[in-house]
Amino acid sequence: MTPASRPSKERGMALLSAMLTVALVTFLAAGAFWQQWRTYEVEAAERQRQQAAWLLNGAMDWARLVLREDSKSSNYDHLGEPWALPLQEARLASFLSSQPGFASSAEDALALQVFLSGRIVDLQGRLNVANLLNNDQLSQADLTAFAKLWEVLGLPSGQLTSLVGGLRQSRATAKQALTSAPLPPQRLSQLAWLGVSAATLAKLQDHVVWLPERTTINLNTASAEVIYASLPGLDLALAQRLVRARANQPWRNLEEVRQALGGQGSSLQEDRHSVASRFFEITGQIRLDSSLLVEKTTVQREGVDVRLLWRERGVPGSLQ
Repeated sequence: MTPASRPSKERGMALLSAMLTVALVTFLAAGAFWQQWRTYEVEAAERQRQQAAWLLNGAMDWARLVLREDSKSSNYDHLGEPWALPLQEARLASFLSSQPGFASSAEDALALQVFLSGRIVDLQGRLNVANLLNNDQLSQADLTAFAKLWEVLGLPSGQLTSLVGGLRQSRATAKQALTSAPLPPQRLSQLAWLGVSAATLAKLQDHVVWLPERTTINLNTASAEVIYASLPGLDLALAQRLVRARANQPWRNLEEVRQALGGQGSSLQEDRHSVASRFFEITGQIRLDSSLLVEKTTVQREGVDVRLLWRERGVPGSLQ
């Protein structure tokens, strides 16, 4: 190698080293930037989740207040009351703009990005699975009601038999700690443990509920199918006419229901039917930017006291 060629080769090695150094620095900088961006996105998502959760808590408190105030206005519940009107999706700011002190601030800017929707459902407008057992004994009247509902909905009768048998076994589990029996359900979706298929549960969802104690059926809020099932000898056509009639004039007591039923009025039973409710389900949904959060809360109302029984929170479609 001639002396003249050495500087040229050294310059080439220096240039290559410089390029490798620049590439390495660029790679490390890109990695650091990506890590910082990822940390920011995670923190932003967690902040949005927490904000949505706090907003849902406020919405649930507001819904409980609605139920509390409703208990003061009348001693019967029907679908024409304020609690029964669903809240369509609306900006949170539309509720706050009429409040004193609403102005341009960081909190108000957040309110412009938040959309709230929800509804309250009377759970006593449905047949209660817990009614099938009365002091560990099978309630024949309630079994007949479930059989009528099963028939009108076109469900497999074998699954009702499996449900009743599973309930008896689960009650034995609770008392005798039998490991071979199914666990007692606490949600409607958990009836799958007792042999009820997902397709059947989907059809039962608006007509059946699981509540922690025996309950009456509120004839002011029950569907035509539930009214038909709960009254022996009643046909579905008359049940549908009753539903249309109560839309104009809700029943204030069972005596008015008896008059509407005419000859079928004798089938009403005060321990199985009513025109008032104590158990409700509150559903709230918050949309904040790309976050969507849904919460379902079951409450028990005793006078003006509205007590939370259980709460589920998740994304749309994850709650049954």
